[in-house]
Amino acid sequence: MPTTPTQMHLTASIFNAANPGFRENFDEKPFEFTHCFCADHPLFQLSRLRQLIDDPVTRPGIYYDAGEIGIGQRWDSVPERKQTLEETFDRIDNAGAWILMKRVHKDPDYSEVLDECLKEVQRLSGRQIDQDKKSQEAIIFLTSPNRVTSYHIDRECNFLMQVRGEKEISVFDRNDREVLPETELETFWSKDNNAGVYKPQYQNRATVFLMKPGTGVHIPVNFPHWLKNGNNVSISLSISYQYKDWQRKYVFQANYYLRKMGLNPTPPGKSALLDNTKRMVMQAGFAGKKLLQQKRAN
Repeated sequence: MPTTPTQMHLTASIFNAANPGFRENFDEKPFEFTHCFCADHPLFQLSRLRQLIDDPVTRPGIYYDAGEIGIGQRWDSVPERKQTLEETFDRIDNAGAWILMKRVHKDPDYSEVLDECLKEVQRLSGRQIDQDKKSQEAIIFLTSPNRVTSYHIDRECNFLMQVRGEKEISVFDRNDREVLPETELETFWSKDNNAGVYKPQYQNRATVFLMKPGTGVHIPVNFPHWLKNGNNVSISLSISYQYKDWQRKYVFQANYYLRKMGLNPTPPGKSALLDNTKRMVMQAGFAGKKLLQQKRAN
């Protein structure tokens, strides 16, 4: 059987096994690590990435925009697109663009990369990722020189790997309530992916990493961050997974609705009893809503 481009480059460890961050700081603090992917890897050539645009399976997951973007700009207020995806990709070196390829794991080669990366993360971290996750995803970011990726928070536990070019990432502490108030987290988990608001007065609280080819940064769930690309075209690979909803989502959603009722809910992590009660109520509520929708459909 012939060797695939993926197999040729996954014969050794993907991550630096000596990095203590995988066990000590996993999903608690950001940390830098090294990885085996580099600009000459066949899966990260521009010609190979161009195939993802042409593939009807992966194309629906591709988002792109171009133009001036501010650090604190909401993702739903980006400049109007003036070029097609193909045109933007083909002139990425001067398009001022950001291309996000979200469904690359639908391609078998990248699916293999995703699986192997998460297996190794599980081994190095000692976490039961296979039991804890509800979904997993591989994303490739293609970014024009000097482009900013605006401030945001994510629901994924993320390993962002730089493959080509250089960029800086500023990562903030999700536990700093001046940077990230409880109300922003509750709104994020309940209805608005853009709920995180950049506060420039706290920029000096960020941990700033310079990302070069072969290096990566672990971004724990809900750690706010923004990025500034260097004077180069950047290619990055994100390997991530989402926890099952009961671990975070249900508690924040419960607090969102309690706050709308005029109450001041206890933040997650302060009371195991309260957290578990909120989880059960939200799970029951969603199950009841789903059952009602099924009955109406029938």
